Amino acid sequence: MIMHEPSWYAKERNINIITETKVESAVNDRAQDGTMTKHVVAGGKTYEYDSLVLATGGKVFIPPIEGTNLPGVFTVRTVKGGQEIEEYLKKSQKVAIAGAGVIGLELALALANIGKDVTVIEMMNQVIPRIADKDMADPIQEYLESKGVKFLMKTPVQGVIGTDKVEAVNAGGNKIPCDMVVFATGVRANVDLAKELGLDIGQLGALCVAPTLQAYKRGRLCPDIFVCGDVMQCQSAVYNGPTMSQLGSSAVKEGRVAGANAAGKNLQFGPVASPWVSIIGDQQIAGTGMSLGLASWYGVETVTGKATGLTRARYYPDAKKMTVKIIADKNTHRLIGGQILAGEEATGRIDWITAAILSGVTAEEFLIRAENAYCPPTSQVRDVVFAAVEDLVKNL
Repeated sequence: MIMHEPSWYAKERNINIITETKVESAVNDRAQDGTMTKHVVAGGKTYEYDSLVLATGGKVFIPPIEGTNLPGVFTVRTVKGGQEIEEYLKKSQKVAIAGAGVIGLELALALANIGKDVTVIEMMNQVIPRIADKDMADPIQEYLESKGVKFLMKTPVQGVIGTDKVEAVNAGGNKIPCDMVVFATGVRANVDLAKELGLDIGQLGALCVAPTLQAYKRGRLCPDIFVCGDVMQCQSAVYNGPTMSQLGSSAVKEGRVAGANAAGKNLQFGPVASPWVSIIGDQQIAGTGMSLGLASWYGVETVTGKATGLTRARYYPDAKKMTVKIIADKNTHRLIGGQILAGEEATGRIDWITAAILSGVTAEEFLIRAENAYCPPTSQVRDVVFAAVEDLVKNL
């Protein structure tokens, strides 16, 4: 998204933005006499720095298969990419989308709404894998199917077929005719420049950072290199260990900390629960903390609670169905995750659950300490979140 033109930043914030210029190299080295050499080369010019902030973001992962260089193959990442997709759609009717994450699903519905024949291809057995549980994600798939979107599950895209342009994709031995393919297969940290600087890359393929968002180099803290955005890995607020939080909300918070510290402050960026929400047509799905799949990956035994109710008082007009699922650690009873499927008002509730996770409360403590604001147009007097936690306590 373009929030402001470069001229606005220069006038209002005293920030000089140089566009259409690639950073070709970066140096941060100490000579034998102890002097530091710190500069970047961009567009043939050398820029010395006191502090360097790496905000190189991520790249859409495209699997190493044949045909991905054909005309008609796209990714969803930038404004330019969106414009290119929009233009190519004028001569395309059948679209294959590789990946059933929230970006792929939002795109699938948008294309179905303008009359395109859409097939979503996903290698896992559910949509929104990893961050949502199957019982919460399946209704979203069913909703999209009711809108005409087709799904091919448990099948990776194995090749793109065509001579001068995209003609089909190969997925699990099935040849699916299509005019264009969009890869929405996730984002990987763009660490090319970081590697050149010799910075430490963590087990998740992104940059290791301190709470001050300073980078590490050979295990030592870099006093003058700061990191923010999709290029860095975070600490999980649920269990000690690294996680990725490639969300706009995380990036803004990281940018504030990295920028302030690069200018001499001493702010910190804390562990994350990574709350997310997606609006797909008239459905909202949201989550926070750990899904059952992620908890299993961490080796955590879990217990869940679930409740279905309404987004408004039952007598108030236009109330929408809402389902809330809460996940707790079986041993400690601490809340570690939550998911919501609703026709409206998911964001505030997932933020509420996130606050509880960050506070480290148990399911029993939540029922004692938590409160919800009640107004007939916005909630039931006993919110669905409470009902889900009560079910969780019973199951514990």
